[in-house]
Amino acid sequence: MKSTRDRLDRYLSRQLNISKREVRQLLLNKKVLVNHVVATDMNLLVHQFAHVKVNDTVVQSLAPIYIMLNKPKGVVSATKDRHHRTVIDLLPSHQHPSLHIAGRLDFNTTGLLLLTNDGSWSRRLSLPQNNIIKKYRVVLEKPVTSDYVDMFEKGIYFAYENITTRPAYLNIISPQVVELNIAEGRYHQVKRMFGYFNNKVLDLHRVSVGGLTLDANLALGESRHLLQEELSLIFSVDD
Repeated sequence: MKSTRDRLDRYLSRQLNISKREVRQLLLNKKVLVNHVVATDMNLLVHQFAHVKVNDTVVQSLAPIYIMLNKPKGVVSATKDRHHRTVIDLLPSHQHPSLHIAGRLDFNTTGLLLLTNDGSWSRRLSLPQNNIIKKYRVVLEKPVTSDYVDMFEKGIYFAYENITTRPAYLNIISPQVVELNIAEGRYHQVKRMFGYFNNKVLDLHRVSVGGLTLDANLALGESRHLLQEELSLIFSVDD
C-alpha cells in the first residue's frame, strides 16, 4: 500500500502539473494553504486527508471513510473481480472509489468486514504487535472436546509454512458450535486449525474485531459508516 504522506513540493508538482520551481514561487507568494494555514515550507509532509488550497482553488479535501459491512456468503473480499460479486458491489454507488478492505474474509465466511480509504488505519489493524482479536462463531461437523481448547491455546503447527499459530482461545457454546478468539488471519487459518482434528467447518461468521461488534441491525449485505466512538473501540483491549 502506497504512503499516505508526500512532500508538499512533490505533491503540488504532480497535482497541478507544474515544475518544482513554479511550486516554490507559489509558496513564496503565500498562495498555498494546507489545513487553512499558509504553507511556505516545500518539505512539509502532506497527509492524504489534508485540506489543500492553491490560489483559492481546492486541490484536495478528501475525508477519511470507515465502513462496517455484514458480509454474506458467495461474495469476494476484493475491490474488483472478473468472475464474482465483490464487497464493493454491495455498497451504495456514491461511496468513495478509493476504498480498500481492512482484513478480508473468505468467500463463504460471513460477518463483520471493515472498509476504509485510510491506509494508516488499516495497517494499524494488521500489525501483529497490536494484537487485534477477531471473534468468530464457528459451526462444525463434529462435536468439539476440551482437547481442542488446549491445542488451540498451545498453537497448531502448519508444516507448509513451517510455523506454529499464535495462541487462540475457544469457548464451547454447544457440542458443534464454538466461539473462537484469534489474533492472526493466515490463509484459511480457522478451517485449517479445525482440520487438524479432521473436523470440517460448516459455517464461519466474524462477530467482532477488537472491541467493535457487528451491528445486530445490519442484515447480510448491508453496511454503514462507523461512529467516531467505534473507531477507538476497535483498538481497545479485548479481554
